[in-house]
Amino acid sequence: MTVEMREGYQGTGPGAITPDGCAVELYTRLPVGAEPDIIAGAVPAGAHILELGSGVGRMTHALLQRGFTVTAVDESAEMLAHVRGARTICGPIEKLDLDERFDVVMLASFLVHAGDIEVRRGLLRTCARHVAEGGCVLIQREGEDYHTDIPRERVDPSGFTVRIASDEPVGDGVRSVRAEYVFPDAVWTQTFLSRPLTQEQFKQALAEAGLEVDACLTPDGTWVRAVATA
Repeated sequence: MTVEMREGYQGTGPGAITPDGCAVELYTRLPVGAEPDIIAGAVPAGAHILELGSGVGRMTHALLQRGFTVTAVDESAEMLAHVRGARTICGPIEKLDLDERFDVVMLASFLVHAGDIEVRRGLLRTCARHVAEGGCVLIQREGEDYHTDIPRERVDPSGFTVRIASDEPVGDGVRSVRAEYVFPDAVWTQTFLSRPLTQEQFKQALAEAGLEVDACLTPDGTWVRAVATA
């Protein structure tokens, strides 16, 4: 089946590719990092987490193992088909309105850096709309050198290489980033759009949605906890 890619996005490699260039099989192979422990250390035990952009459930499954309840949202049915043990909802995150509130809303995978400003606004409004009173929103940001340390690569202990091969300006403050994932038996690439945000721009984006930073969860500031301002 041919999938129509979003403008500025592309993916190559075996298996299904989502409209934003993500390869489903690739994400079933990628290991989860330290993120579940970061999240577990920042929210109450047993919290109900709304995970926006869950993909195949790499973090979903790790959070379930730590005793959390998770509602996993993704626009790709192919991705969600791999999620086990969590309620799943398929649809665009920026338009989500469940008429429910959650202890924790999580926006990972650098989604806050969406190239389209209106999409970013929609994502953050979804976060604000679904967080319970006294709850929090966890957001993953790009590191300071994400767009300047180019090219760069990392060899994972499990035996594959991830490489950020290029990062080029395409206008209006947006960058086109090409990532490559090289396994012994397969290669995947993804080209996607990213809008870098200064600290002040990030704070302004949160404020537009009625949110503010409550705490930095990592020394490099890539994970933050936000709360509602009203």
